[in-house]
Amino acid sequence: MSQNAIDDLTNFKPYEVGADEEYMSDAQLTHFENILKAWKQQLAGDAESTKTYIQDESAALSDTSDRATQEEEFALALRTRDRERKLIRKIDKSLAEISNGDYGFCETCGVEIGLRRLEARPTATQCIDCKTLAEIKERQNWGHS
Repeated sequence: MSQNAIDDLTNFKPYEVGADEEYMSDAQLTHFENILKAWKQQLAGDAESTKTYIQDESAALSDTSDRATQEEEFALALRTRDRERKLIRKIDKSLAEISNGDYGFCETCGVEIGLRRLEARPTATQCIDCKTLAEIKERQNWGHS
């Protein structure tokens, strides 16, 4: 991963809205596209690191406890990479939404999601109100408190 991509993720500056600037202007879309692409690049680099780690550490260990520990570490790393693979799909969906002009609007009610919410979660697809209602319904359906 390039240092610029890492810097984009860790040091990005919150978007400053200009006077009379419309929501999801070209500059805003570019801002979020850069964040999403840097995030995707970081995740791809992490996946490659995991692959290399597993290949390098796959030496046969004679002690069964050491082997079991190593297998558990590998399983955890692979579960993490699986979650990240799913996140990459969400990032790709968000990038496609930027291309087709749907990015930044709630898929449930159509209102603006909001710049700060998108900066906190660039793959958000719902406004805070719809997301809150969905979570309440989920807790009711599954009995979570």
